[in-house]
Amino acid sequence: MEALRKMAVAGTFYPASCKKIKTMFREFNRKFDTLNIPPKTRKIISKAVIVPHAGYIYSGYTANFAYRFLSPSKATRFIVIGPSHHVYFKGVSGSFYEAFQTPCGNLAIDTPYLFALARRLNIGFIPKAHEKEHSTEVQMPFLQHYFPKRKVIELIYGDVSVETLMNIITALLQDRNNTVIISSDLSHFHPLKEAEAIDRNCLLGVQNLDYDRLKKCEACGELGIKAMVLAAKSLKLHSKLLDYRTSAAATGDTKSVVGYMSAILFD
Repeated sequence: MEALRKMAVAGTFYPASCKKIKTMFREFNRKFDTLNIPPKTRKIISKAVIVPHAGYIYSGYTANFAYRFLSPSKATRFIVIGPSHHVYFKGVSGSFYEAFQTPCGNLAIDTPYLFALARRLNIGFIPKAHEKEHSTEVQMPFLQHYFPKRKVIELIYGDVSVETLMNIITALLQDRNNTVIISSDLSHFHPLKEAEAIDRNCLLGVQNLDYDRLKKCEACGELGIKAMVLAAKSLKLHSKLLDYRTSAAATGDTKSVVGYMSAILFD
């Protein structure tokens, strides 16, 4: 087993400099702190979040929204679940390393827990799947910032059924020490108005835990979103949308956009 799951997209999806990452987070939080969020809403303790995974200049603010809601969490373990973008494989691959590298310091991986989980739920290890995967990696600097002393696990899914992934998420959420992070962007490369119409299916599907609505959702992590919604229904969780925007907010280009959403799931 290798000691380190090395960062692969620092300098492209997010800054390679810790100082620059902290500057971005300060700016995200400066904007967050100007919002009029009801005190009751601020007190929600999340069991899971759905966050985007594009470059921070496009989706970092939307992702940070969810991490701010997570920040009071007492969870000792954060499991980041994302789709494989580069390697085809069947099943789910776990991060069988000792630590996850970030520009601001390494995060400890809870390997003993992962070994136990893998035996119970048939989680494998495809090293190539972890070498360049950004859907999970871009979440780690957020976790290092808000929860530097907690442990993490990276789960990357390939060709797998929604039921299999739902069973994994359900098992994870039945442990009070766990928080689950589902990584997914929404529709890709449609004109703005068309993208907003498509993404509305994803937003309403998550907000109302409406699996049928998600059948019209277009997302690169669609399977993760669907599995999360099914797990939330079985565990009788509630859902709340936090933020939605497209890449047009950052680029001004409305001809071809990518959609981003963040949401929380809670008791």
